Amino acid sequence: MSFQFCWFRRTNGQGWAARWLIRQICLFAICLSIGGFFVLGVPANAEATDYNKQFLVGADFSGRSLTDDSFTKANLRYSNFSHSDLRGVSFFGANLEGANLEGATLSYATLDSARFVETNLTNAVLEGAFAFNANFDGATIDGADFTDVLLRQDVQERLCEIAQGTNPTTGRNTRETLECDFN
Repeated sequence: MSFQFCWFRRTNGQGWAARWLIRQICLFAICLSIGGFFVLGVPANAEATDYNKQFLVGADFSGRSLTDDSFTKANLRYSNFSHSDLRGVSFFGANLEGANLEGATLSYATLDSARFVETNLTNAVLEGAFAFNANFDGATIDGADFTDVLLRQDVQERLCEIAQGTNPTTGRNTRETLECDFN
């Protein structure tokens, strides 16, 4: 003798609607649980934040993970990004005048057309960043790692004039990463 609910019994084709409804509910529950896993099981910063064109003068982003966030054309003068994880960030056309990026990781970031005037880049890692039209006038680059950074030749030459130190994270000499002695 098997246990059955009355709506599961097949009696002359009756009960099909209930069986169909239960199947649909089960399918929905399975999809919901799988979707919940993908929504809840991802890292905290799985979605990049868009700070494009925002006025963030003096903002404090120090020590934060901002991987892949976008600050395109944002006004970030005198902001603090010290010791932040900025891998893959876009600072395209951003104004970072007087900002503090000491010890920040900017690997593979988009820095093209950004203003790093009087910016502190001490011990920053910029490996693989794209900074072709970036302005580094008056920037402090002691111990910064510029390995494989795409720079204009005139900018590279000006940075070589002030380059000194070794990056404590990568162990690379700033002058060597800028290829100062190879030109």
